[in-house]
Amino acid sequence: MSDESRLAIARRRGAASYSEVDSQYLEARQLRKSAGWVLLCALGVGAVISGDFFGWQYGLTAGGFGGLLVATVVIAVMYFCMVFSIAEMSAAMPHAGGFYGFTRSTFGPGTAFLNSTTDMVEYVVTPAVIVSGMAAYADLIVDLPNWMWWVGFYVLFVGINIWGTATTFRVALVVAGLSLTVLCVMYVGVIVTGAFDPALLTNVPVNEARSGASAFLPEGVYGIWAALPFAMWFYLAIEQLPLAAEESHDVKRDMPKALVVGMFVLFGLSILTLVLNTGVGGGAAEVGSVDAPLFVALRAVFGSGIGAQVLAACALIGLVASFHSIIYAYGRVLFAASRSGYIPRRISRLSSRHTPARALILGGVVGLALTVLLDRYGGSAVGEALLTMAVFGATISYALVMWTYIMWRRRRPGMQRPYRSPLGIVGGWVGLALSLVALAATVALEQNRPGVLATAGFIGLMFGYYWFHSRHHLVASSPEEAIALVQEAEAEVL
Repeated sequence: MSDESRLAIARRRGAASYSEVDSQYLEARQLRKSAGWVLLCALGVGAVISGDFFGWQYGLTAGGFGGLLVATVVIAVMYFCMVFSIAEMSAAMPHAGGFYGFTRSTFGPGTAFLNSTTDMVEYVVTPAVIVSGMAAYADLIVDLPNWMWWVGFYVLFVGINIWGTATTFRVALVVAGLSLTVLCVMYVGVIVTGAFDPALLTNVPVNEARSGASAFLPEGVYGIWAALPFAMWFYLAIEQLPLAAEESHDVKRDMPKALVVGMFVLFGLSILTLVLNTGVGGGAAEVGSVDAPLFVALRAVFGSGIGAQVLAACALIGLVASFHSIIYAYGRVLFAASRSGYIPRRISRLSSRHTPARALILGGVVGLALTVLLDRYGGSAVGEALLTMAVFGATISYALVMWTYIMWRRRRPGMQRPYRSPLGIVGGWVGLALSLVALAATVALEQNRPGVLATAGFIGLMFGYYWFHSRHHLVASSPEEAIALVQEAEAEVL
């Protein structure tokens, strides 16, 4: 049976229906190959590395050093399971949709839309939070109104992404390299100057009301639970790499290598940052209470004589790396969902430089609006809500993709797999279980719950749009839909 016949069968199935498009539709939405595994790895590490500069330290308040350390190891296991699994799927299904494409091939368009929506939340919200921090640090270098920094950063880095994919990857490599250099200077300096003191790791006051509380676990076992969302900031967004599948020179070889190497780099950084940055200055009690933990470490190394401008520049480098790389990610998520008809198709139209300019601009406008909201209505409270929105959206996405991997392995055992996860289906089950634990942990702290409710409300609105409109106007010839429809038709014939 030909692919055309299989597609004809598949189009008659399920709650979704497909519209015809002309031959020029996909021609106007063809991305260019621009990256090998080193650039891909830099993009992935760069997207995450701001988590070593800020965000993780709040876990010290939630669970103490011991609670955050255990939480970090647990979350690392979850991410390793996920990285190996998506490396296998991305090599077999190399399309720009990433998680959405994987889920579409196994569970159909409804679940795929849910996954793409949670990815949109993660990747559009995260830069909005980061840019507010970037403005605060940039103000220490040159004092300008915050809104000028927000607009300036978005215009600059959205502009780089629009200018060209090759430029985007090269900038990611440079800023990721600079961020790694800053962290390595901190690590070496803390060790060679004698600023590190192991006793400082466990100086968070013990909450005697908690069962099992101790100096190592000042909030008891509950502290591990409460620290899980903060531990995620050490690794959050490494999973964006499959979105670059269509722009990889040799995706079947490069994507798995970039994912696995990037994850090992991030794991090493997370342990070094957690231990060395916590055991300086005022220790865990101080580091967990500040917004810029790197400042505590650098001042312990270089003394109080180091200028605020130098410290701000160091912190700004890490934030820029993640801001730039995650802009790339939301551009591809919006592009892929639009190309397949889940959101308005005109968003996926490429610029003359073969970049998804409309998707990048749309995400930037929404991000700027969220940043204004963050500034206008309470700063830290809204910031925590937005951070929780990103983590909550991510954990839903993780659970969906791990379940997808398990069912994909079971339903398509004979499918060609250029790369196989060394953890196999067992890794899929472990990753699924831990992602559900992490999802539940997002509501462990009361201040996180508004973000959870906001995300759930947005997902509900988006699903209403899908059910009443976009499911009737999907594009069968888009790469993610085409491979899924053929597989569904083959299964029906068999």
